Amino acid sequence: MQVLLAEEYGFCFGVERAVEMVEGALAEGANVRTLGPLIHNTQEIERLESKGVSTIDAPGEVSGGLTAVIRAHGVTPEVQRELEERADRVIDATCPFVTKVQKLAERAAREGRDVVVVGNPDHPEMIGVVGYAPGHSHVVRDASEVASLPPLHAPLVVSQTTLKLKTFLDAADAVRAKADSEPQIVNTICSATRDRQDAARSLAGHVDAFYVIGGKHSSNSLKLLSVCKEQCAKSFLIETPDEINAEDLAGAARVGVTAGASTPNWLIEQVVARLRGMGQ
Repeated sequence: MQVLLAEEYGFCFGVERAVEMVEGALAEGANVRTLGPLIHNTQEIERLESKGVSTIDAPGEVSGGLTAVIRAHGVTPEVQRELEERADRVIDATCPFVTKVQKLAERAAREGRDVVVVGNPDHPEMIGVVGYAPGHSHVVRDASEVASLPPLHAPLVVSQTTLKLKTFLDAADAVRAKADSEPQIVNTICSATRDRQDAARSLAGHVDAFYVIGGKHSSNSLKLLSVCKEQCAKSFLIETPDEINAEDLAGAARVGVTAGASTPNWLIEQVVARLRGMGQ
């Protein structure tokens, strides 16, 4: 059985940057608290916890003597200000792709325009973006929700950074049909997300089974799974090698592997080694 890795997989720039910033703070002796899980990968969070990193749920849990870390998803301006008031030091590990969406939304709101953000309204990234355009932002999951929006004035249309491209483009077309003028449409899906989805799609059509390694609650990993299932019905999302079911591989000659943007290399290597061992 051949085990084939997609051309693009694993840690994206933003996630790798966030992890490096936390490890840098630890090396300096800082007492580190991250506001929410730093990234969407339980195993990597456990590794960081073993080094002394703790996760908090609200800025009120920060006090003097602590270093607070804003995770890759970003936060609202209000939350950032509260962290800065309470902590000795704040490390902003917001992914630069997310920061771009925040700034676009903030500028449009300042100009009195509506902001339509396509994505999951409950996702931390979206909550943070909405905080930059209070009173002007509308979050829709897809094109079907655009019809229920109020009249839109000169809207800006942006996307959650991990969204599928087709979902964004369909929603943008729906906004165009509803707006009082031609909307400003900015594709803010990060290049790492697009590259991983394209690479997974390309490989999935040539294998008998496909494994996506990533967190069960990770948006980009779930999108990768959806993309793979379009080409390979036997596609599975797993977090660890222990979740591989040998029965799923019965008769498989070629198995594809990719990983979400929050999945560390050490975990990918474990899964690949397990699959290769089973293949022998």
